[in-house]
Amino acid sequence: MDVRYAVKKLPEITFAFWVMKVAATTLGETAGDLLAQTLGLGYFLTTVVLVLVFVVTLAVQLRARSYHPFFYWMVILSTSTAGTTISDFMNRDASGKYLAAGTDSLGWGPQGLGLGYPVGAAILSALLVAIFVAWRRSGLPFAIGRIDTLRGETYFWSAILVSNTLGTSMGDFLADSSGLGYAGSALLIVGLLALLLALRYHPAVSNVLLFWLAFVLTRPLGATAGDFLTKPVAKGGLALGTLGSSTILLALLLGLVGYAHARQRRRTGAPGAVEVDTASIGVS
Repeated sequence: MDVRYAVKKLPEITFAFWVMKVAATTLGETAGDLLAQTLGLGYFLTTVVLVLVFVVTLAVQLRARSYHPFFYWMVILSTSTAGTTISDFMNRDASGKYLAAGTDSLGWGPQGLGLGYPVGAAILSALLVAIFVAWRRSGLPFAIGRIDTLRGETYFWSAILVSNTLGTSMGDFLADSSGLGYAGSALLIVGLLALLLALRYHPAVSNVLLFWLAFVLTRPLGATAGDFLTKPVAKGGLALGTLGSSTILLALLLGLVGYAHARQRRRTGAPGAVEVDTASIGVS
């Protein structure tokens, strides 16, 4: 089959894709904090609600017969938002440092498991490796341009959810516990992404491996950017708050999704026939 013009449900991996990915993951960070902390729903209840939202958006994506930018990016957003609260629930506890001033509880249910960032990251890393091992043993391809079955897409979205949760843990650790602060954390992640970009031109390095490494790393970049937007000036942030930041980021993401949809229709003349950039996704 000619993979350059295939009816597919996943997008091209271009610079625009990564811009939208960072926007979606940053919104996932601010929206998750908005629900769990600002609105006081708590990590447990918010996680339950957001996992259900993820299931609904995933069901819509899986039932679609071709690539639709809105469906795809809503699943990315739901995994980012759910990943934020799943990570917070795993890593945090009921101690005062995670609660707003003057409060002694956060929402209904347990406040968090209190595993801490290193243990939480280890668990999530092991889970992500298990997904990739099962995916590998299934014989289904890893490259996005070749994922064209329900089973393959299920592996893909499972890895996306876990990688976004892992990336949240990494971002929170870098921003809160590493001593680097928001700017230092962002510079470190950007430096690592630049290294991956350089490795893309090395013939011995798999583009598929680079994609997944970049996908994980863009999540802590979004988490750090979200913290920078929402946290008080005294802590090195812009103090836009979770509501203000989420509103701005949602408008940005919707604008980018609208642009992606219009661009796709101009290039193909049909919603489902998407030209695949084989060089950028390593399908050869």
